[in-house]
Amino acid sequence: MPPRDGRPWLPVALLFLQVPGCWCLSGPTSVTGTVGGSLSVQCQYEEKFRETAKYWCKSPCLGDIVVTKESDKEVRSGRVSIRDHPANLTFTVTLENLTEGDAGTHRCGIDTSWLPGYMIDLTFRVVVSVTPGPSSVRPTSTPGLHRTLPVPTWGTATLQETPNSSQHPGPSLESHPVEDQASKGAERSLLSSIYFWVVPLLLSLLSAVL
Repeated sequence: MPPRDGRPWLPVALLFLQVPGCWCLSGPTSVTGTVGGSLSVQCQYEEKFRETAKYWCKSPCLGDIVVTKESDKEVRSGRVSIRDHPANLTFTVTLENLTEGDAGTHRCGIDTSWLPGYMIDLTFRVVVSVTPGPSSVRPTSTPGLHRTLPVPTWGTATLQETPNSSQHPGPSLESHPVEDQASKGAERSLLSSIYFWVVPLLLSLLSAVL
């Protein structure tokens, strides 16, 4: 009977290293951005993958895959760019002008299809969340707040057209002295006429009698 040294479990352990999300590749499990903004994801890999191509895609990774070509050279596809930094064993993915359609599960991966002992690529899952930006939220405002003032109603127009007693004073007791002066002037004229005509006439009659 063969010794129970754990050798039958070796193929299982090797298979575990080849499944997506192994510790050969790591990064943030989730990132959040706003509509119209941008976000960056940095994934870390091991030294043995320094010369290996890296990529970014949205699950199930059937299209829109951005793959690095040269070290420290940015590769862009639409609103997504990727750059490998072999000096610190990381590669950075940047998503610009985010939309609500960018939300979901994405994967940063390493192309290990040409490496011996790897059946599938190494990938790490990153959940992207996109929240509405300030510009996409409609501000609540009072209807007519920015409109011109309405035309005054009939009631207000009537009040405005009504003459003010302080601006257009009507007849008052202050006008009576003017009338009194006019009447007094007429009386003086009449007395003057009587004096100049009646008095000489009376004097003539008195001298005739004498």
